[in-house]
Amino acid sequence: MRFAALLLACGAVALGGTMAEARLVAPEVSDLAITQDGFPRTLDEYGFFIHADVQIPTADVMPYELNTPLYSDGADKLRFIYVPDGETIKANADGLLQFPVGSAIIKTFAFGEGSDRRLIETRVLLNRADGWLALPYRWNEEQTEARLALAGGRIPIITPAGEEISYRIPNKNQCKACHSLDDAVLPIGPKARNLAPELLELLSEQGKLDAVPDVSRPMPRWSDANAAKEPLARAYLDVNCAHCHRPGGGASNSGLDLRWEQDAPFARGVNKPPVAAGRGAGGLLVSIEPGDPDASILVHRMNSNEPGVAMPELGRSTIDEEAVALMRDWIAEMGN
Repeated sequence: MRFAALLLACGAVALGGTMAEARLVAPEVSDLAITQDGFPRTLDEYGFFIHADVQIPTADVMPYELNTPLYSDGADKLRFIYVPDGETIKANADGLLQFPVGSAIIKTFAFGEGSDRRLIETRVLLNRADGWLALPYRWNEEQTEARLALAGGRIPIITPAGEEISYRIPNKNQCKACHSLDDAVLPIGPKARNLAPELLELLSEQGKLDAVPDVSRPMPRWSDANAAKEPLARAYLDVNCAHCHRPGGGASNSGLDLRWEQDAPFARGVNKPPVAAGRGAGGLLVSIEPGDPDASILVHRMNSNEPGVAMPELGRSTIDEEAVALMRDWIAEMGN
């Protein structure tokens, strides 16, 4: 299982002697850095990691993975959760988990493998008394420190597919663009339906989750080659698109609702004409034309890198070819 594999991977890194050292120097997470006003200048100030350069978390910081992750030019994502002592996450059925004030969600983006792996940025979501705050931290060339990058930045990257891109670290406002719902900043990843049951059980056993939620429709694992195309495509759209394309989201005026729980085909785009797509529609008439991927705006926009056409608008510089192929197969199946 991927979550178990992640824990084992962390352990394997540690077996080289690092963990023996780490036990002696494991920092405590700074609750003050998370909750107080202002922006910590470096990632180290939070105390999330024993060895941030190899992403070994300290005690009380738990690694996790998503069944279906968001695509970011093929970057590896290293995800972690922190919940302060004495506090508990509330399970909200199979939807978004409700984190207590003082919690943090940490995500590091990396490219490359083995000794060539390079940490690019670490994004943190801090749950403060006045709401969630999203901050990006950029790693230096020496991989020794990540510093606050409120203005974002650009970094030349070669993706796993071999494409040379100018990778974008989002600025503080761009973070809000994806994490905003009804003008409030919220996490978008850790939904119970998109998390491993092992993680939910472990959080509950550790007293960090009030109860293991009864997930009615878990999302499939993106890596599951045997998963049916329909749930896999729906999960991808929920994770990559529904934070904007939903009621209260940044693209709610499109009338398109790509959430996992949306069961009405028209709301999901089937035979739905565009509202304000402009040239982004490519002259096509509906978001999804059953049986005809080439007549579907959804495929047209996912298969483009052109500004004003490409979707999602933020978070990628390359086309997710695997996802486009999946969408094409899924839409083609609708005609059978």
